[in-house]
Amino acid sequence: MRYIIIGAGAVGGTVGGRLAQAGREVVLVARGKHLAALAEHGLRLRVPEGESTHRLPAVDGPGPLGELRADDVLVLAVKTQDVVAALETWAGAPVAGGGTAAERLPLVCLQNGVESGRLALRRFRHVYGVCVWLPSTFVEPGVVSAPGRPLTGILHLGRLPHGTDDTAHRIAADLADAHFEAPVVPDVARWQYAKLLANLSNAIEALTGTRDTEAALALYARVRAEGEAVLDAAGIARTSQDEQVAARGDKVTLVPLDGVTRGGGSSWQSLARGTGTIEADYLNGEIALLGRLHGVPTPLNELLQRLAGRFARERRGAGSMPLAELVRLADAAGRSVPADVFGPRGS
Repeated sequence: MRYIIIGAGAVGGTVGGRLAQAGREVVLVARGKHLAALAEHGLRLRVPEGESTHRLPAVDGPGPLGELRADDVLVLAVKTQDVVAALETWAGAPVAGGGTAAERLPLVCLQNGVESGRLALRRFRHVYGVCVWLPSTFVEPGVVSAPGRPLTGILHLGRLPHGTDDTAHRIAADLADAHFEAPVVPDVARWQYAKLLANLSNAIEALTGTRDTEAALALYARVRAEGEAVLDAAGIARTSQDEQVAARGDKVTLVPLDGVTRGGGSSWQSLARGTGTIEADYLNGEIALLGRLHGVPTPLNELLQRLAGRFARERRGAGSMPLAELVRLADAAGRSVPADVFGPRGS
């Protein structure tokens, strides 16, 4: 199979680079300065074993590839806010032998949250969800890093909305050869919803630059409690923390890499790079949406969604809000919502 990595940034570039190291055929899709660097110098991948350079085909869309191959796998690694544009670009691409990518090719979604899979299923017949545990950083155009060892990451994989098949197992086998653990599970959404709860702290880190201090952890506990209440009200199952800890073990341990400073996670990196967008609409915003649908107040997640979006649009620096100020705003938001704001359930 040939892997077409749509969005060869931190996560996509790491997966593509590792697959290339394992001898798999890889095409990188990027834009702007990153695409230019990939085309001129190749992909530079920094991992605990050292830095390697991979001269891989790099394109800005399906056009330069001509007809896609019947054995192509589309790996969607853009941020969720960019998913619709990517799907529209690739869905109609012709495949050798007839039909389009949306009709014939597997599409693997490598995003935080749960929305990308739903968006993909509107257009593609064969969609696979992934719960992504992959610490990685976009260092500069053409350069990505992943400090995890002995494994680079853990990628639970399954068909959406549920199930497994031979294609999932073939993809998992390739990933296993490329320094990943890729368990094939029939209920990948359970893992994704559990990861969603963990990702609710992304906005805290992006705004304040911290997620591990006592005050940040206390705020996250309140934010997560809203998320758990919402998922319970919606009847949405997720893996337990014990199950997640057992799956991770000490398989992905972060080590310092020369020349790489890991400032924060994916949302922090969006603010640090000044991209103008951030994924909070599909993390904290997912909780806000479910809360409105099921009658559960979510003032803290709404606050984080709103602030993260404002910081991204105004291109404010990552970590530029004092944590004490965010806690003050959270306290005020929590007090402003009456307990019966939505009225009796079902009214």
